[in-house]
Amino acid sequence: MGIIERIKEIEAEMARTQKNKATEYHLGQLKAKIAKLRTQLLEPPKGSSGGGEGFEVTKFGHGRVALIGFPSVGKSTLLTMLTGTHSEAASYEFTTLTCIPGIIHYNDTKIQLLDLPGIIEGASEGKGRGRQVIAVAKSSDIVLMVLDASKSEGHRQILTKELEAVGLRLNKRPPQIYFKKKKTGGISFNSTLPLTHVDEKLCYQILHEYKIHNAELLFREDATVDDLIDVIEGNRKYMKCVYVYNKIDVIGIDDVDKLARQPNSIVISCNLKLNLDRLLAKMWEEMGLVRVYTKPQGQQPDFGDPVVLSADRGGCTVEDFCNHIHRSLLKEVKYVLVWGISARHYPQHCGVSHLLNDEDVVQIVKKKEKEGEGRGRFKSHSTAPARIADREKKAPLKQ
Repeated sequence: MGIIERIKEIEAEMARTQKNKATEYHLGQLKAKIAKLRTQLLEPPKGSSGGGEGFEVTKFGHGRVALIGFPSVGKSTLLTMLTGTHSEAASYEFTTLTCIPGIIHYNDTKIQLLDLPGIIEGASEGKGRGRQVIAVAKSSDIVLMVLDASKSEGHRQILTKELEAVGLRLNKRPPQIYFKKKKTGGISFNSTLPLTHVDEKLCYQILHEYKIHNAELLFREDATVDDLIDVIEGNRKYMKCVYVYNKIDVIGIDDVDKLARQPNSIVISCNLKLNLDRLLAKMWEEMGLVRVYTKPQGQQPDFGDPVVLSADRGGCTVEDFCNHIHRSLLKEVKYVLVWGISARHYPQHCGVSHLLNDEDVVQIVKKKEKEGEGRGRFKSHSTAPARIADREKKAPLKQ
């Protein structure tokens, strides 16, 4: 029996099992088994050479955005309108068969936009190059899920389910659970608050399912069984996602208003070029890019080419800013002058731990090198011997 058949068999058993206090331990073990099998499904088959046509493209720019959706929802048209890169668009499904990159120039930054082939139900099991598409989406900073506004709402649930099956968690934060394997000592279970979804016995059973008998486990929030399994697996990717509803020109205004009021959602029309500027603004807001402008000493700031930082790619402190310019610069920094939203007054003297905001201006003041001879007749050190006994005695005066 293959891995996919075993997963379907366990899912059928979970569907047959009633959910109550007596069966929650059994259901927890079944969820752990499914998570283990899905992790095995993502691993490449043994003995494979890894050759063939590549699907990934080289990272470029200050951020990366992936377009994911069903076939024929307008992903290629959206890429062409936002970037100017031509992507084949037609009235039949699966027009795009490979990954097509484009560059969005927005707010003095370059954002790479990837047009991926449409994914279908069962993509997490490998149907329609689904695993390759989702693997490229995992390497991006944010996902734009393009949906057809005229179709049913079930498409959004199907896509979310397929992405979660391969370890992508959309618009979620990592659970506050501390987990560490040990060599000896058994399982140490603690929590900082009352737990309503799991208990100590259930956690022991899930850990034994993974053949973990020595570990530390600390709950800092009221987490579920799925959260615990995600922490144990350790290969989950937590990403931001914006739901983009295209083709709003074919539905009524009441339906458009209903879709637009949903969280993390934007309604657009590529055909009539409606609301594309709001889509770019929402994408910029979710990516959280920080533009920092440099100012040489005694000169005007350079507003032409900013240094772009982000919390997902290294951080937004002065230390990250210095490392972005050059690794050796941090050792030479004496202090930093900052103008902008993050400064309390202009300019503010800051250290390397200061957190920068968008459109801040930074001037780095370096340490001065010590001069050996000092300035003028004020020498920094004497050439005389340190001990009195070593000093050269003067000749006695003539009688």
